Amino acid sequence: MIMKILITGGSGFIGTRLVGELLKAGHQVTIFDKNNSSKYPEFTIVDDVREKDALIKAVAGHDVIYHLAAEHADDVRPISLYHDVNVIGAKNLLAAADNAGINKIIFTSSVAVYPLNAGEPNEDSPVAPFNEYGKSKYVAEQVFEKWVSEDASRSLTIVRPCVIFGEDNRGNVYNLLSQIYKNKFIMIGAGRNKKSMGYVGNIAHFLTFALDFGPGFKLLNYADKPDLTTNELIGIAKNAFGRNGDSELRIPYGIGLLGGLAFDLLANISGKSFSISSIRIKKFCADTTISTSRLLETDFKPPCTLKQALEQTIKTEFSVSNK
Repeated sequence: MIMKILITGGSGFIGTRLVGELLKAGHQVTIFDKNNSSKYPEFTIVDDVREKDALIKAVAGHDVIYHLAAEHADDVRPISLYHDVNVIGAKNLLAAADNAGINKIIFTSSVAVYPLNAGEPNEDSPVAPFNEYGKSKYVAEQVFEKWVSEDASRSLTIVRPCVIFGEDNRGNVYNLLSQIYKNKFIMIGAGRNKKSMGYVGNIAHFLTFALDFGPGFKLLNYADKPDLTTNELIGIAKNAFGRNGDSELRIPYGIGLLGGLAFDLLANISGKSFSISSIRIKKFCADTTISTSRLLETDFKPPCTLKQALEQTIKTEFSVSNK
């Protein structure tokens, strides 16, 4: 069935890929984002999820809402923006959905609701966010859960993605690949920690797949398995770049963390943001893995493997031929 779908945050990294998938499936799409879409400007309403009246107007006439809009960077100032955008924005969205009579919402939360080094948490594991972003995402989840509990005809899917990478993204995975490509990568820690990762093309397919979920509440972690250690990730990248023989400088975790704390202090004094911080060092060296057993129960099949996705990203972003 062809549907009219509104996507908050649809101009972003995941949102742009999702819009493409939905359009290919024949759906009508509206993007609601504080930034105009570089790829789909004709479908974009430029506004802010903190503006309830604007959301109410935009949502009218749609069948489904994807809520991707979020304040998510590590160094957001003031930190109250996490609550204002992620929590108040969720409440505004639900007011708009109720006004339009919309009963199906798909919300992207985050694995940041779990603590660092939590093993391989599943959706029933204890929640203990390690930063303000994770805290705000968990509060937003509770806002949505209350909404779906109030009407048995409502359908809510909450997806907790791990770190997502892919073409046209300039996040942490790209920065790591870029450092390896330029021979500027410095390894912090032993590299045996494991990372759950997801490819943007795969999660866009899954979010489209989730349109078929019926009434009720589904909470799902998202990652492309199997997990890689940091050393394995670096090995795949070096192989794709043709640099298997290169060695990198390695710094013990303790020394790296002290360096991150020094940059934290400098950032507080100067008011500037730096690419190095203690939280980024902690995240890089931590086990950040999740269980996807519940995802497997949906019978979703990702279009490509994690290794294929990394090689494709490297080929596209760095003009490198896959070996």
